[in-house]
Amino acid sequence: MTDRDPLYRRHRFAPEIIAHAVWLYFRFPLSLRMVEDMLAAQGIIVSHQTVRLWAEKFGRAFASEIRRRSAGRVGDKWHLDEAVVSIRGKKHWLWRAVDQDGFVLEVLVQSRRNAKATKRLMRKLLKGQGRAPRVMITDKLRSYAAKREIMPSVAPFA
Repeated sequence: MTDRDPLYRRHRFAPEIIAHAVWLYFRFPLSLRMVEDMLAAQGIIVSHQTVRLWAEKFGRAFASEIRRRSAGRVGDKWHLDEAVVSIRGKKHWLWRAVDQDGFVLEVLVQSRRNAKATKRLMRKLLKGQGRAPRVMITDKLRSYAAKREIMPSVAPFA
């Protein structure tokens, strides 16, 4: 009998299969049934309910492991953008910061789209990352001029 990680005890499938299913579910915008179908194509018969239970049980552990491994590996070119979302019929702004490799650095929802909101996003970014990027690419929204106050050494565009 092999020694298994206690997290995977009493599971019928190997940890690699569980990890692959959870990775598929969280990494790509797939439904539980699509993950079930993709596993079936590889000869692994598992129900969508099982995939859901695995995602609930192992998702947080996998996410924290990914964060731990990617710490310090964030790219030096950041892309900032905002989009309009409707929450309870009111217009809000979804601010998103991503590095050049597609790693999401920060997501923030605010009711305003002005310099104060931009400063808040940038302060939160700096606090979370611990260092400023080399280059910051934006859509040239006027409120991004607040970057000069928060991160004066960052080049505005690539």
